[in-house]
Amino acid sequence: MIVVSDTSPLNYLILIGQVDVLPVLFPRVVAPPAVVAEMLQQGAPEVVANWAASPPSWLEIIAPRATYTGLGLGAGEAEAIELAQELKADQVLLDERKATLVARRLGLAVTGTLTVLSLAAEKSLLSFPAVIAALRQTNFRGPADLIEELLKQDEKRNTEGAGREDSTPRA
Repeated sequence: MIVVSDTSPLNYLILIGQVDVLPVLFPRVVAPPAVVAEMLQQGAPEVVANWAASPPSWLEIIAPRATYTGLGLGAGEAEAIELAQELKADQVLLDERKATLVARRLGLAVTGTLTVLSLAAEKSLLSFPAVIAALRQTNFRGPADLIEELLKQDEKRNTEGAGREDSTPRA
């Protein structure tokens, strides 16, 4: 499975200390050079810039052959969408609404930061309420209704899981 990431999901996962869930969830994680460049821009959080200056070995940095222009997208978004198409990626990680609409119009499957965190919680890689609390300490602006729905799903999943454990016969 190939996933291509835009800047925003990497940025927020780094800020909340959860970027290492990506290679656990997705066997191949790719980002275009524009994404790394955006993470290194002046004003980027120090932890993000440090990570981008020396990315982990699991992150492949690949330049797309072409880049969409004239769509009003940032360089990272445009390169991520193009690269996802070129690689026939299974998912493209995007948070911004306009980029998501463009990617979906082009037939790409889009996953955002919140869904990545929810998937990681399903695999017991993290505590969903804790990472949402951490995310709320950043400037992340996800849809409040989606966040609440994912929190409810997580609570239900954890409640059902606890119930199954309690009903398991003990030796």
